[in-house]
Amino acid sequence: MHPHIIDLQESDDTRDVVHKAVQSLAEGKTVGFPTESDYVVAAAARQPKAIQRLLSLVAHRTEEPLLSLCVKSVEEAIDWAPSLSQIGIRIARRCWPGPVALVVDDNHPGSLVQCLNNTSRKAITKNGQLRLRVPNHPILSSCMRMLAGPIVLAEPDVLDEPLSETAEALIERSKTALDLVINDGHVQYHDPFTIIKVDNHSYTILRSGMIKEDVIHQKSKLVVLFVCTGNTCRSPMAEALFRKTIADQLDCKADEIPSRGVIVESAGVAAWAGSSASARAQEAVAELGGSLSHHHSQPVTSDLVKKADIIWTMTASHKSAILAQFPEARDRIALLSPDRIDVVDPIGGPLDTYRTCAQQILAHIKSRIDTLGLPLKPPEK
Repeated sequence: MHPHIIDLQESDDTRDVVHKAVQSLAEGKTVGFPTESDYVVAAAARQPKAIQRLLSLVAHRTEEPLLSLCVKSVEEAIDWAPSLSQIGIRIARRCWPGPVALVVDDNHPGSLVQCLNNTSRKAITKNGQLRLRVPNHPILSSCMRMLAGPIVLAEPDVLDEPLSETAEALIERSKTALDLVINDGHVQYHDPFTIIKVDNHSYTILRSGMIKEDVIHQKSKLVVLFVCTGNTCRSPMAEALFRKTIADQLDCKADEIPSRGVIVESAGVAAWAGSSASARAQEAVAELGGSLSHHHSQPVTSDLVKKADIIWTMTASHKSAILAQFPEARDRIALLSPDRIDVVDPIGGPLDTYRTCAQQILAHIKSRIDTLGLPLKPPEK
């Protein structure tokens, strides 16, 4: 039996295509979807018979798990893998949606995996691990939003050959395991999606693909942003003292911490670009072993906010100002003080005021270190 094929490029309304695909999945049928890197066969995770048809496509494989769980976002990924490490979250946040799958631990008792039927659970897990994907294709994304329950993916292939880059290749490899195919022409990329296993403090590339090792290494780094008003006193002091503290913990020089996986920046909500740190801020920081000699102020920008994993502000007003402009940063922003006490601006005060401010900032930083998932390790080869 040949599958029904819908040519997406000739469809008058893609919403009709989405509704047809969702209906098919809900009825326990299998649907071939394009992603950015390959064509996949999808089934609703709550349909055991459909899952068995997917398993028939990958029965020859030895790697585990056999099937991927398709999720909508990093937040949903955490529902399925509550123990997902900080390094895993960073890679996911910067690579999804896109050609990257993460192999993660699923042995948390609060995992949604426990809610699946036995067939689905065994299909997507093995040895306490789960493979997650967030493909970058609007049709599959729309179907996920409309379908009640998760979607499971199979990437049928032939040993030593590329994954299915066309609908025709998918149909040939899937034989009778397909009911419906969404044809959107050749996939966007010629390379396969990258598969990465993430642990508590490191990652291992299980299969190299579209996203290369050097890019993954860059995307795995922890980015911390400190924010004050003018970026000449408090946030530069915090940046320098944080860099010194992390370097001490990682047993390296302060200028070596980017190579060890940590990037530190500071900015101001009302800063001019290019100003040096105030002389007294430089002196107070130097007394504590840090350096501000090369600091140049910068304003808070959308790019800085987007790439930051953690945004620590000096005051509540700084936090409010950022959230007013960038509400999507809500889960990544907090006052530097764990007790939510403002760090008072020392500008215009004597050196002792700057010393007190620097000591206060340093104490807050040290109380925050344990929340970062350090020590960081280089990626395994």
